[in-house]
Amino acid sequence: MQPIPPSVTEAIARAEAVAFAYSSEPEAGRLLAALSAAVPAGGRILELGTGTGVGTAWIRHGLGERTDVEVVTVEFDPATAAVAAEAGWPAWVTLHIGDAEELLPGLGTFDLIFADAPAGKWTGLDLTIAALAPRGVLLVDDMDLGRYTEPEQVASVETVRRTLLTDSRLVAAELPTGSGFIIACRSER
Repeated sequence: MQPIPPSVTEAIARAEAVAFAYSSEPEAGRLLAALSAAVPAGGRILELGTGTGVGTAWIRHGLGERTDVEVVTVEFDPATAAVAAEAGWPAWVTLHIGDAEELLPGLGTFDLIFADAPAGKWTGLDLTIAALAPRGVLLVDDMDLGRYTEPEQVASVETVRRTLLTDSRLVAAELPTGSGFIIACRSER
């Protein structure tokens, strides 16, 4: 297995220093890095749920030395966003602070979206799907029903799964690994 990149290790250390417990797992990060590497020149990536920057670091790792992709990341909590900003992201990475559901309509369309926050995944999923460019890819984690014990949590996951797997605009697949992933591609239909 490939080692965890230094920028990701630094982001994990920032998370541990502030007891932030919701960072992307390595399985999600590696998948996110691979999907980021496939974004076309001039493309755009959106991360919903910056946290302390672990997912953003995986995206940067996937892009390598590329500077032709715009990365937009959204974090609801200002204190958490301040920790993520300590990474000193390059100019082509923009960190927005606010509610993803409120921000999504004004952010434009994206070639890759990683929905890893309550807003834009558990609520407002329709806005996230609408922000996918034609042939854009949506990665959603935390879809393993076995990870949840509360009935309302199970119902939320089932709603997201059903939406992604049945929406006529999407071609989707479940990956039963890590926290459970669904990858969906916006068709041109």
